[in-house]
Amino acid sequence: MSRIDEPDDFPGVGEAETRQRPAYDPLLDQWGERSRPRYDWDSRVRPDQHADGDMLFGDTPVAADNGDTYNFYGYGAQSAQPYPDRYQPYYQEQMTELQRRLREGTITIPVTERKWLVTVRELAETLLLAALIFLAVRASFQNFRVEGASMNPSLENGEYLIVNKLSYAEIDLSMFNWLPFFDAGDDPVHHLWGGPDRGDVIVFSAPTSPNRDFIKRVIGLPGDHVHIDEQNSIVEVNGKALTEPYIAGLTRCGTTCDIFVPESGTLEAHNTCASDNCYFVMGDNRQNSSDSRQGWMVPEENIVGKTFITYWEAGGPNIGLAPNHAASFAEEDSSGSGQ
Repeated sequence: MSRIDEPDDFPGVGEAETRQRPAYDPLLDQWGERSRPRYDWDSRVRPDQHADGDMLFGDTPVAADNGDTYNFYGYGAQSAQPYPDRYQPYYQEQMTELQRRLREGTITIPVTERKWLVTVRELAETLLLAALIFLAVRASFQNFRVEGASMNPSLENGEYLIVNKLSYAEIDLSMFNWLPFFDAGDDPVHHLWGGPDRGDVIVFSAPTSPNRDFIKRVIGLPGDHVHIDEQNSIVEVNGKALTEPYIAGLTRCGTTCDIFVPESGTLEAHNTCASDNCYFVMGDNRQNSSDSRQGWMVPEENIVGKTFITYWEAGGPNIGLAPNHAASFAEEDSSGSGQ
């Protein structure tokens, strides 16, 4: 084992210090292979210092206050080196004093549990809304099932359809008479979208059987003169022959072949159907239909609505428009085809 005992090799170092310096053997000394420096996270002691601030023997000297680093023997100044990144503490969120106070002063309000009264109220509101929607739909539309063959071939027996109950809705304008410069006139009641028209298929309460609903086609309107020509099986309205491609069978007369539909709002209308407006109706199956040919007419108050769509036929779903047809006259058809 060799010793360093020449003071000249270390200027400024005395003999006493030289004797106290340990011998260095490169084969046995492990100074160059020392383990990773210790770092106390709580006291923040640097790896080259003890807890009391003393330098570990053989460690790299710390930086001086002036920013320089000296070797073990006090000479050969070098620039101070920063600590390696592996010794840096983990990242911590930096907050200002104001942010810290705001975070500490934040009050978390717990969410209160829903009380049973709230649940009951919401359930009642849901049921009320559902009831209102049901009543609104029920007041506007209604489904019916066709019974019998009086409307063949337009509607079959057992066919289901939906009737629009607002088709002939009325409004009484006399309620607005209080408005200045407004006068409803002698006939204040008007249809919102028009009244029953020729060719409409309607559902109504039969005058002969108020508990039963009939379905027929409108042929004569108030003020019309309906004539049935049995010889030619032709229906004439106001002297013009109707074109009826939707019928089946021959059209025969009932109690009479000439029917006069009373004018609207007349005494005759009230005597005939107990209403201001009377309508003459017939089934499309002319040889198998109980209709106005038997001497009765349909008062407007008995009309439930106009057929809208069909959705069930021959035992299965079959959606389609109801067989409403705008009435046309033979003379108009012939004149139109010649142009």
